[in-house]
Amino acid sequence: QVRLVESGGGSAQAGDSLRLSCAVSGRTFVSYAVGWFRQAPGKVTEFVAAISWGGDITHYADSVKGRFTISQDNDKNTVYLQMNSLKPEDTAVYHCAADTAPALLRQGQGKYWGQGTQVTVSS
Repeated sequence: QVRLVESGGGSAQAGDSLRLSCAVSGRTFVSYAVGWFRQAPGKVTEFVAAISWGGDITHYADSVKGRFTISQDNDKNTVYLQMNSLKPEDTAVYHCAADTAPALLRQGQGKYWGQGTQVTVSS
């Protein structure tokens, strides 16, 4: 079992920045990828970003390209989502998920999921 725990959410004003963290622990895949998803009230779950184990492959939703950056620190078993130029429409519960390839995450699939962290952006 792989455990994922998100942190770093909170309240921000439009234009501010936040950095989310996803701590990965437990039995991991031989080669795994981690991604971020978000769900706002009344909205479907939306893919945000994903990164391969080696960090050589990244995917981003069009809505966050140029503003969000996904990265990882394998020594800390942590994946980050740096969110800049936040907008009110970024308000959502953000979840991280893990699977064997970033392409699976990009299409909305994840074998393991965290419980989420709330991000609220006010104008």
